[in-house]
Amino acid sequence: MLPHLSLDQLLLLDIETTPAFEAFDKLPDTMQLLWQDKIAKTAPESGNWADAYADRAGLYAEFGKIICISVGFFHAEGGRYQLRMKSFYNDDEKVVLSGFLELINKFHIKNPRFQFAGHNIREFDIPFICRRSVIHQLSLPVPLQLHGLKPWEVPMLDTMHLWRFGEMKNYTSLKLLTAVLGIPTPKDDIDGGMVGKVYWQDKDLERIVNYCQKDVVAVGQLLMRFKGVPPLETEDVVFIKQ
Repeated sequence: MLPHLSLDQLLLLDIETTPAFEAFDKLPDTMQLLWQDKIAKTAPESGNWADAYADRAGLYAEFGKIICISVGFFHAEGGRYQLRMKSFYNDDEKVVLSGFLELINKFHIKNPRFQFAGHNIREFDIPFICRRSVIHQLSLPVPLQLHGLKPWEVPMLDTMHLWRFGEMKNYTSLKLLTAVLGIPTPKDDIDGGMVGKVYWQDKDLERIVNYCQKDVVAVGQLLMRFKGVPPLETEDVVFIKQ
């Protein structure tokens, strides 16, 4: 697979999101009503508005916020690929987005034909980033100006879509896909469903950043498997401080 893909033309990414407010009763009154309307239509079985907010608000750009964006890019080093990684994280979402969008502008200048890469980024990460950027009145870089593009013109390589092989009904998590392909990933003490609690109750943003970075590494390993090149070793992953 992917014989013509240049790994150094990819920008791997993953985001972590959480409810924008600590609890349902912290929402402005208008937003409480709008949440009830939203959840009644999308997940009527949820029942309790407060529980549904804690569990699901981070999935919707109108009610959630981004607390971390981790990115990675491949670099050929001594005959092997190295994955260089950087994370943008802050309690202030605008700070997170501004740093990420600035990186996109720089990356686009250096690599005009680059593609975003990640797992389920077409349906979640990229739209969430774009919507939250608009909410904060931040200008979208050219690679994120996606309106009007034909599907094959969108600069994204989505590992979930690669695994679908054209079949559109199936959802396969990153955790399941790496397990099926025998790709070792570090054991985590949290999963995506726990991010809101770890953020709002435990106040442990660093723990969430670590989890986000591991997902980017997992995507990198998947891409190398799909391309048929040797996997990354621990020493091949280099972290750039924020």
